[in-house]
Amino acid sequence: MPGLIGKKVGMTSVFDEDGKNIPCTVIEAGPCVITQVKTVETDGYKAVQLAFEEKKEKSTTKAEQGHFKKAGTTPKRKVVEFRVEDIAGYKAGDIISLELFEAVPFVDVVGTSKGKGFQGVMKRHGFGGVGGATHGQHNRLRAPGSMGASSFPSRVFPGKRMAGRTGGDRVKVTNLEVVRVMKEQNLLLVKGSVPGSNGSFLILEY
Repeated sequence: MPGLIGKKVGMTSVFDEDGKNIPCTVIEAGPCVITQVKTVETDGYKAVQLAFEEKKEKSTTKAEQGHFKKAGTTPKRKVVEFRVEDIAGYKAGDIISLELFEAVPFVDVVGTSKGKGFQGVMKRHGFGGVGGATHGQHNRLRAPGSMGASSFPSRVFPGKRMAGRTGGDRVKVTNLEVVRVMKEQNLLLVKGSVPGSNGSFLILEY
């Protein structure tokens, strides 16, 4: 299995063997249940579908209830597919736990970044603004400036960096060091930060 579904708990810090303080993100990783094994004959490709975190039955659609019942498990909140080359040994109803990452030194984390709403060009793209705040420029310090040329081409080119919606995007952070694996609590500590707010779902890969 190349990955696991988790949830961001928050951040903390731990000391390593040399006494260095390491900032870490605490991730609740698994346990996940296999809800479907996809084959080339039935689906056209090979994949294993995992589900994570309990969900109320009254909040689950009839189609989802039937899908989870067929796999022999209760309704879950998050479902993710993982492509695998060899599906032998996987069957619906099996539990995939955090033991998967015991011997893994680095992981990739996929999440949805925090939404910032409509923002200007300085926050969204890192524009520097005009220099100096005197001589009547006080009301244009954070403005984007000119957007295009004159009569030719008489338009603004697509992709021009302008103000707009920021955040809420799928973000992947690669090669995060695994600091600690706490199997009893289903907690994984990785070095540094990961995208998303506390309580948001994450996909862990290696």
